[in-house]
This record gives sequence, structure tokens and C-alpha cells, in this order.
Amino acid sequence: MLGRAVTASLSISVTSPNPLSKSFFGKTTNTHLSSSSENPFFTLSTLSWNISRRSSSRSSRMEKSFTTRASAQPLTNADELIDSVETFIFDCDGVIWKGDKLIDGVPETLDLLRSKRLVFVTNNSTKSRKQYGKKFETLGLSVSEEEIFASSFAAAAYLKSINFPKDKKVYVIGEDGILKELELAGIQYLGGPADGDKKIELKPGFLMEHDKDIGAVVVGFDRYFNYYKIQYGTLCIRENPGCLFIATNRDAVTHLTDAQEWAGGGSMVGALGGSTQREPLVVGKPSTFMMDYLANEFGIQKSQICMVGDRLDTDILFGQNGGCKTLLVLSGVTSLSMLQSPNNSIQPDFYTNKISDFLSLKATTV
Repeated sequence: MLGRAVTASLSISVTSPNPLSKSFFGKTTNTHLSSSSENPFFTLSTLSWNISRRSSSRSSRMEKSFTTRASAQPLTNADELIDSVETFIFDCDGVIWKGDKLIDGVPETLDLLRSKRLVFVTNNSTKSRKQYGKKFETLGLSVSEEEIFASSFAAAAYLKSINFPKDKKVYVIGEDGILKELELAGIQYLGGPADGDKKIELKPGFLMEHDKDIGAVVVGFDRYFNYYKIQYGTLCIRENPGCLFIATNRDAVTHLTDAQEWAGGGSMVGALGGSTQREPLVVGKPSTFMMDYLANEFGIQKSQICMVGDRLDTDILFGQNGGCKTLLVLSGVTSLSMLQSPNNSIQPDFYTNKISDFLSLKATTV
């Protein structure tokens, strides 16, 4: 029997803010998005806490729920895990590939699991779904566009889900993938790589103008990041009433090559957070927005999903937030020592070295 999380509950009274209820494809779902900033378009709830205090003048009862997880177990029975779920969701960077290099054994592993539904979810916003489809094809993998969900798509899907006003525009700090997804969604935008060469000449009395019709600033990984973009995005968020601050992800590092880790999209998001003193609304992992979207898109029960990823604070937390089984692979960001560190509180259900371990584990049971 598969090991599951051990849960403990403590009653102290709790009143949590109502999560946003959104309707996708005629169904209603509770969408939890990562943010602490206020916005007229939505109410946010990432973690539900009901806190209570007892004082000398008055007392109140409160309730608080928390979950403690047993230590992750090494994956030893591949068949049991495969049989227990209907869908596998795979992260891409560090799981399927590193940079532009395929990780050993991936094609054979995906072929083995094709009896299940396979979905590929990436926080990398530099490409659109169509562009990621071409990358899979280039690497010799047969994956359809409908099986791919990038954070660039999530940003556009979220704006559509809140009926982003037609007369408003989006300022993009990011790359081509975000622009293409916004265009497909029929949303006006400016910025992106086109602003990569723009510079500010700081002369006495210089005032930088910005478009007052910008209703959202979307920030993703951006290799053309510069001071012009920081200032423009800052002005929109701080001075345009109700302007949304949306992050595709807050990943600290990314795999641009297979030789080393590189500063991730979280560094760009952090710059805007510092200048605006606002927390972004995060649509990529570990926010449950994409999980809710996928569950509605495919009619999947979340308990029948296994999330496979290499990051504890995005992939594994994404699966746990969605109520899924979780499998950590050690082929990317997270090492075994990081997983087993006393400072780490995020424990997946299982861990293994790489996804091709499914093949070797099945071979040992034949």
C-alpha cells in the first residue's frame, strides 16, 4: 500500500478568508493564488489560518489546522504507484531535460507510462505552448500541444478568467512566450523583448511617461531585463489604479544549460517587488491555479494525479497544495541532502534519482 501523508489537526478556532471562486468550462472551482497584495479583481487565500488569542480583557476561541508529513520514502514499487493514479504531471526543466539536453531514459519512460494521461507543466515562461511543442519534437519526444501547460499560458488564462477589461493593456517583463499567449487570448500588450534595448538618460528634471491604460504587469524570466523595464513596470503598478502585479513564477534558479544553474524568474519578480513594495500574484507553481485549470480541462480527480518534479518549493508543493501524490526526482535542483535536511519541511510521498528509474524498478519485478 502506498505511503501517504500523516495529518494532524489542532483545534484553536480559525476563520480564513474566502478563496476566490472561479468558473472554468462551466464548472466552479476554488482558485488559490500566491499573493498578499490587495486587488479589486479578486480575494486571495494561499494558506488558511484561523488565529485566536486569549487576552485578560476577553477571550476568543480559534481553530487552526496544519499538516505534518512523514519523511519521503524511496520509490521501490513502480507498478504500485503507476496503478494508483490516472495521470502523471511532469515538470520539464530538471525532469525531462536540462537546458537543451534530454535526460537519459526519458523517451523510454514516457513510452512506458503512455497507458496513463501525461501532462507537462513548466514554470518557464519564455516559450508558448506551441513553441514548447516544437522543443519536445526537436528532442525526439511525441507530445501534443494540448498536453503542455507553461506559466506563459497560465498568465493569459488567468487574465481571461477574471474578464480582464478589453480596454486595458498588459505590460510584459518577459520573453516571447508570454506575448504569444496574450495574443492568442486577444489581450493587448506592450513591452517584452522590444524594450530590451531601451535606456533611460537621467537628465535633470527628467520624467518618465507610462501608459495609463496598463491594467496589469506580467513578470516572467527575462534575459533582456534592464532598468527601463523596472521603472516602467514600477510606474504602472504604483500609479495606475487597480493595476495587477502578476508573476509567472518565483523560481530562484533555472537550467539554461546543463552545465550550471542560472538566476531564475524570481530575480526579476524580486526587483519589481522591491521597487513597488507589493507582493505579486503568482499563477505558476506552486499556486493551484494551473492545477484547478487542468482538473477542469481534463476532468481529472486530483487524488488520481501524481506530480513529478525536481523542486520541493514549486513542484512538490504544487502537488501537495492540489491534493495529489508527489514524486521528487533528484536529477535537477534538489539533492538528497537537501531533501533530508532538518531545515526542509516539504516532504514528497516518494523520491528517486530520475524518472527512468521506473524502467529499472519494473525490470526487477519481472
